Amino acid sequence: MDKVIASAAEAVGDIPDGASLAVGGFGLSGIPGVLIEALLAQGASGLRVVSNNCGVDGRGLGVLLASGRISRVTGSYVGENKEFARQYLSGELEVELTPQGTLAERLRAGGAGIPAFYTPAGVGTQVARGGLPWRFAPDGSVAAASPPKEIREFGGRAYVLEHGITTDFALVRAWRGDRHGTLVFRRAAANFNPLAAMAGRVTVAEVEELVEPGELVPDMVHLPGVFVQRIVELTPTQAADKHIEKRTVRS
Repeated sequence: MDKVIASAAEAVGDIPDGASLAVGGFGLSGIPGVLIEALLAQGASGLRVVSNNCGVDGRGLGVLLASGRISRVTGSYVGENKEFARQYLSGELEVELTPQGTLAERLRAGGAGIPAFYTPAGVGTQVARGGLPWRFAPDGSVAAASPPKEIREFGGRAYVLEHGITTDFALVRAWRGDRHGTLVFRRAAANFNPLAAMAGRVTVAEVEELVEPGELVPDMVHLPGVFVQRIVELTPTQAADKHIEKRTVRS
């Protein structure tokens, strides 16, 4: 039951080339930065990433992207990353864009064992009709596009069929966690982290504070330990190393 791993390098050491990864975070809030850096050092390539966004230039998933280690991204927001735009438009990167709420539910559904569901989000758009560019050719033409999705009517309203997502691995960051894998997320870090953790067949969590089983108040638990296979305890320096994309202050 003790799921604590000695180091981040050991925790991601068996992630192979071509693996699919669900990664928590929103912008730079709650990203598993230590695990991402360990994966960068580990060397796996051809990674297929499912995450709200792909970090920014030089931080988060952006460091894997800049090293050419990501081949495909399923996400809902692609701003704030010039290298992402360059790779996508040049045909180096395949991108599946999906509405943000749909992405969240696809991860949750996959983790809950639900293969597919219907949602009104995207009806009447290219999300449902198909034709969204997934990958461009070097000459700028569309090399691969999204297929049309099944539409059904319930109660007089149209809904589009979306499939749940499961991945080989998941990387997440939590505020507190115990040795059994039980996790608590703090404030904005409770974004895609619980959902990504549910979707991974092997979920690795970096935690800012490691506690013993029984210390976490049950009513405060956000994710049961059954969804987590590996825990990495951060050092105080690692736990304090947090960044934001844009800082705005009053004059």
